[in-house]
This record gives sequence, C-alpha cells and structure tokens, in this order.
Amino acid sequence: MSTNNGVRALGIASVATLLTITACGGDGDDDASGDSGAQEGPQTLTVWHYQSEDAQVELMDTYAEEFEAQRDDVTVENVYVPYDQMNSRLVNAAGAGEGPDVAFFNGAETSIIALGGALTPINDYWDTFDDADLVQESVLHQIDGDIYAVQGYVNLLGLWYNAEILDELGEEPPTTIDELESAMGAAEEAGYRGITLTGLPNSQGEWQAYPWLTAAGFSYESPDEEALVEALTRAETWVDEGWLSQEAVTWDQTVPFQEWASGDTAFAVNGNWQRGNAEADADFDYGVVPLPLGESGGVYLGGEGQGIGVNSENPDLAWEYLESTLLDAEGQLHALEIVGSLPSRSDSAEDDLVTDDEILSAFSESVTELGANYPDTVLPPEAVGDVQVSMAQAWSAVIGKQSSPEDAAAEAMATLESLLDQ
Repeated sequence: MSTNNGVRALGIASVATLLTITACGGDGDDDASGDSGAQEGPQTLTVWHYQSEDAQVELMDTYAEEFEAQRDDVTVENVYVPYDQMNSRLVNAAGAGEGPDVAFFNGAETSIIALGGALTPINDYWDTFDDADLVQESVLHQIDGDIYAVQGYVNLLGLWYNAEILDELGEEPPTTIDELESAMGAAEEAGYRGITLTGLPNSQGEWQAYPWLTAAGFSYESPDEEALVEALTRAETWVDEGWLSQEAVTWDQTVPFQEWASGDTAFAVNGNWQRGNAEADADFDYGVVPLPLGESGGVYLGGEGQGIGVNSENPDLAWEYLESTLLDAEGQLHALEIVGSLPSRSDSAEDDLVTDDEILSAFSESVTELGANYPDTVLPPEAVGDVQVSMAQAWSAVIGKQSSPEDAAAEAMATLESLLDQ
C-alpha cells in the first residue's frame, strides 16, 4: 500500500449514499473528466492517481512518457486526486457518467469502488493477456469472479532503522519485539525518539496496525478479543513510554517517514516505496529488516490497484496502457528503480535489481516469510472498508489516548462481528 488518507474507507452504506450524488463539487472537477477523446485521430487517456511524493510522481510521468512514445496519437493526462477523496470522486463521477480511463487506488478498496459502479470488469482483457501466468494471483482483485483491478507492483511494510543511532547505543537491528522495545527504550534514554508510524483512523491505520495485531495472535478468520487487547496495549505502552508520538494519529505514511529521515528517530514502520526518499533525505547510514513479528505475524502485500473506469470512452486504449506499462516486465522494473516497489511478475522479481539490493532484498524476504493477502480473503467484499475503519479507529483511539485498549477492543469486536456476518 503505498497510500495518503483522511477517513476514506467507505462501507457499502456509504457507497449507497454516494450513488445518490450526481457529481463532485469543488476545485479541479473539470479537469478530472472521463473524456478520452475520439478513438481515431489524437486521443487523450486520462489517469487518476493520488501519488504525491516526488518519486511516485516521477513514476507516473515515466509511464505517461513511455506510452506516448509508443502511441504518438495519444496524450496521457495524469490527474492528481487527493488520497482521501479518491473513492468518493470515482463513485460520484461514475454516477454522473464521467470519470477516468484508468484509475490508481488502494487495491484493498477495489470492492468499495467496484460496488459503487466506478470500474468495469477486465476479465476479457486478462484472458487474452499473454503474460497473465507470470503475475501473482494475489494481486488480482475480484468480486464474484469478475476482475476489477490488478496491481503492477507490490508494496509492504518493513522496519527502517537508523544505523548510526543503533551503533551509538550498541544495539543490533531487532529480530524480536522484545529487542525492538529494548532498542526504543535505549534510544529514548539517549535523547532520541523511538519509532514513527501512522495512527490514522482509516485504512492506512489498519494497514500499519495489522502486523502488530497478528503478532499478538489476532486474525480476522478467528478474531479474539484478548489478542486484540494485547496488541492495543502494546501500542499504548509505546506512547506512554515516549517511544511513539501521539501525533501519529494525524500522520499519513508520508509524514512519519519524513520525521524518521530527519535523523533523530531510531525506527520507522514504513514501506519499500520510501527507498528513493530515504536516498534523497536521510543524511545518515540506515537499513531495513523485516518487522520482528514472530511466528503468527503477517504483513499485508499491498500497493495500488489499477482499473479501467466504467465510463471510459476507449477501454481498449486503457488496457493497452496498463499492459504496456505496469504489467510489462520492463515497466515493473521502472516502479522498482524509481519508487522501490516490488514487481508482481515472477520474472521481474528475480531480476538482479531486487536480489542485489540490500534494502529491497529485505522487503523481498518479508514477502516470503510474512506476506499476507490484502485485504484478508475471509472478509466479505462489502465489508472490507468498514472493517478497515473499525480496526483503525481502535488503533487510533488508543494511540491518541482517547480510549483504553479494553474499551477500543470491545467496540471493534462488536462491529467486526456484525460485519463478518454479511
């Protein structure tokens, strides 16, 4: 998941509400139209995305430039839509007969967007894609047998560490949670901060909470309230000890990495997509290890889903864009080199750019040892967004000292029980 939020994970009830709205209001709606131009002669392919970091924007520009070079009759128009507006903008635009040709969005929220009527199934295109067998099945997002999105890359969380701080403290990169907490305690005593992550009450918060929930033995397949309390108590302890700032409840995944890159924090729970930002901004020695979660822990294999807008005037052109950029072997290496995202194609994943890179190889190790489907396949598609919000609100409330772990867990479990019955 490479991703930026407000509370954007919308449940099925929210989707129904959105469908009653005819169009988006506010600045920028005029440039976010679904008009792909005539199918003969000059054409414009409109791509909506929420990528805001420099490396991410560079990747979007690279895909646009390469596709335009292949098709001199096509202009690719990349349209930025804020992360916390993407779902509602897509659904609202679809209801108004508008929207993009291609959309980039949180792959875990495909069901929300598809059930909102904003995406068209891509089964026919996928069935004729020659390299389909090289793409991991876990990056296909389906509802009732229809494919609505595919991921051209995989993103996941790891533990970034400031090697200079650890060397000063005589600490090694942690392999267990106990070692992590010991190092954070030593860092705080030496005047450093312990760890940065996001505590937002939305899908990003659930994305970062999930590893620690599973490390405590919690799962959506067999949810246990005691395990949830244990995980939330750990987060509360980190705040109480001064290792984690309460401000995390206002941070998306960009801000905590910037905080860590400033050089006075020992650890950051963040993704492989930050590699380029680390190279540019971190003026110290650093490294990455898998999150030290133990046997029960898991890390979501996320990333942006790519789909074709339901009102695209040229869906064939939209598929051609996806096939020749994000789903192409070389195109996936662009995502690797520019952003640090791991390929979803098996042949690209074996490239030396992955295996010979100390940072990316650590994330690749996490894929093998800790990788979990995102979203969890046991969740009903209609409930994914509400589950994410419910669990993230519990996570955020505890970090922000607005609720005890026991109360937050009880409320989340009550909501979760009703959602899993759908």
